[in-house]
Parts: sequence; C-alpha cells; structure tokens
Amino acid sequence: MTTTIKICGLSTPEAVDRAGDLNADMAGFIFFPKSPRHVSVESASGLAARARARGLKTVAVTVDMDDAGLDDVVSTMKPDWLQLHGAESPERTAELKARFGLPVMKALAIREAADLERFEPYMGIADRFLFDAKPPKGSDLPGGNGVSFDWRLLAALDDRVSYMLSGGLTKDNVGEALRISGAKMVDVSSGVESAPGVKDLAMMNGFVRAVRDAGFATPRGRFQE
Repeated sequence: MTTTIKICGLSTPEAVDRAGDLNADMAGFIFFPKSPRHVSVESASGLAARARARGLKTVAVTVDMDDAGLDDVVSTMKPDWLQLHGAESPERTAELKARFGLPVMKALAIREAADLERFEPYMGIADRFLFDAKPPKGSDLPGGNGVSFDWRLLAALDDRVSYMLSGGLTKDNVGEALRISGAKMVDVSSGVESAPGVKDLAMMNGFVRAVRDAGFATPRGRFQE
C-alpha cells in the first residue's frame, strides 16, 4: 500500500525543494489573505514551476474566491489541481470544474459523524475530498489550525470515496491516523512548521519518515534524507 503525501502552505523555494527531495507527491499553495501561509499569485507561479520541475503536482488552495480571482490564479500559476476550502456548494464546484477543466478537491470540515454526510452531494462532482477538522472557536482560518478530529469516523468509508486526511497531523500521530482511518492520502501544513507559516525542513523530514515507518511508502519512490 502506498500513501500520497501533500505538503500544503508552501511559500519558499527551500520548502518546495525539500518537498521534492522527500518524494512528496503534491505541493499546496494558499491564496487566502487571512492565512499566514498566503502567497501572491506571482510568487506562487514561480514556486509552482519549481515544484513541477521536481515532479510534484501543484494545488491552488482557495476559499470562496470569486471568478476574477480564480481566473488570475489558474492562468498565472497553472495548477494541476484546484482545492476549494470554503463553503462552495456542489453547484459552484461543478461550475468551476467545467470552467477550468481541472480536477477539483473539495475540503469539508469534520467534527462528528453527521458532518461526514455532507460529502454525498459532491459525489460525482469533486474528484477528491479533503477531510479537515472544524476550526476551533474564534479562528478565521478554515484549515491549518493544528487540530484534528476523530479518525474513526472515516473507517467506514468505502473505496468509492477518494479523500485526503488532514487536520493536526504531525510526525508523532500520522502513523496512528493512517492505521485508524485507513486513509491512503494525507495532507500536512501546520504539523511541519516551527511557527505559523514557517515550514521547518527537519520537521518535513520527520513527517515523511513517520509515514514510511508506519509501513507506507510514497508512490514516487523511497524516502530520501
């Protein structure tokens, strides 16, 4: 079994290079001004080109962005994936998928079993889901809050649901998260940071090593220091 690894919130060439060196699979770039991981479209364009050169799939992460903003992101950055991390409806998701011709990952916030039922209207529309923890009270950020949810909620999902597990993952808990949830894909952001928005290269190493040590390998090859 292999585990796909997405490292999100990348904002520096050094972090992008390390993600490539570690044989991660996807690099996420966040377009949300309230986030400490926010990058400009111009900066993301250069970083995404750098990521692609290292074999990473690039993901533009947006939050209820309007058409003009999305047009700018897609035309300038040229992402491989569009991640919708806001309150985008199934209709809006379908509209954007058709507009840009890109695979779409829809993020949904999870706290209890009833929250998981929200993915059903998106089935056949979203190409992949990202199940993240609901933000703590008072947070302005839909993701990247360093909190997790009960991974047991995902164990009953069948193989028709393609999803990434996100929310509070670190090198210390990702092995358990994979074992309990049965997830085949993981997304990490704050769990490899020394401060909000500051990727720590050693923590990135540790996270990927933890995935490997849990008995899972990255699809693109062996873990590298």
